[in-house]
Amino acid sequence: MGKTISEKILSENSGEDVYAGDYTTASIETAMAQDGTAPLTIKAIEEMDGGEIWGPNKIILVIDHTVPSASVGTSSMHKLMREFAEEENIENLYYGEGICHQIMVEKGHVRPGTVVVGADSHTCTYGALGAFGTGIGSTEMARVFLSGKLWFKVPETLKFEIEGEMPEKTTAKDLALKIVGKIGNDGATYKAVEYSGDPIEKMSIGERMTLSNLAVEMGAKTGIIEPDDKVRKFLEEKVKEKIELVENDEDAKFEDTFYFDSESLEPQIACPHQVDNVKPISEVEGQDIDQIFLGTCTNGRFEDLKAAAEILNGEKVDPNTRMIINAASKDIYLKAMQEGLIGTFIKAGCVINNPGCGPCAGSHQGILAPQEICLSTANRNFKGRMGSEQAEIYLGSPITAAASAINGKITDPREVD
Repeated sequence: MGKTISEKILSENSGEDVYAGDYTTASIETAMAQDGTAPLTIKAIEEMDGGEIWGPNKIILVIDHTVPSASVGTSSMHKLMREFAEEENIENLYYGEGICHQIMVEKGHVRPGTVVVGADSHTCTYGALGAFGTGIGSTEMARVFLSGKLWFKVPETLKFEIEGEMPEKTTAKDLALKIVGKIGNDGATYKAVEYSGDPIEKMSIGERMTLSNLAVEMGAKTGIIEPDDKVRKFLEEKVKEKIELVENDEDAKFEDTFYFDSESLEPQIACPHQVDNVKPISEVEGQDIDQIFLGTCTNGRFEDLKAAAEILNGEKVDPNTRMIINAASKDIYLKAMQEGLIGTFIKAGCVINNPGCGPCAGSHQGILAPQEICLSTANRNFKGRMGSEQAEIYLGSPITAAASAINGKITDPREVD
């Protein structure tokens, strides 16, 4: 019987012939923890009476959620991570380089056909490169740090077949939100979801990452896109190990297949307070906005910033609205500087933060007051996500964010030249 990509990856990395529903223990390629989760992992290791770390070159620590530190408590957690890295000779500790998921990809810590775990729910993003990337808890991560292995139930796979040309001024984010809205926030619980079709093949690696990033918002274990030559070329200068592409067998069994017509797609908005509360922009345009946030592991890449800058060029952010921008990495920030995007943003009246998660998780750099309304390019809009539980968060694409910043209200980007 044929296998899906997820079944193949878990079979290869466990040394067992496994299919959906089977339990297995797989070897981990790389394991990542960030400053919100790594301290808990380190403390769990201490409570387990420690032991030899499995692979100092396989463990990735990223300080990204609150950079620079906004409190003594946060500074103490950062200090704990630095001390742990030094004591255990961990080679890869990143501070201020950018968001963990972007760093994992940029620095070559992800490759097709491997199992990559992260103590962060959006580790599913790595499926865009053909890896089985999945988020785990801090205690589980402690065991991975010590053993380099983790047990899995092999997930069923839902296939999302995308058909048709994407209309002008619609993006991968709009498509991702459309899919989440249809499947629901628990419609893919503990399943692998796989995106395929001509529009997916044409997407950049960054756009594919946006799709895979939102897989967990349907409850998915991972969000897979079959790797191709575009992935190989992207990774050639980043990855030292051999790059081997993996694909579904012709007779692979999918639990279900869903078809989406991208030709009829219009800009989408996820409304408060659930990511699957998705509506076409025509139903919510005109909503006043206090804050716009452009960034995150979903939409903080160079192409996202460039698309927003093209709309903001020569324009001004509405005086009753503020726009905050965080690039997803230092490399992206530098490229944006070199190509004049940062100047465009500053002239438009935007506030530019350092690369990192910024206000996405509500810890600093632009948290919301009660009754404030934000339009964000992030992946979550739960109550209290970006500050006050009395605030409201809408989610949209970078170009929707830029168009809305000019008017101070949710605006259809197709109506902006």
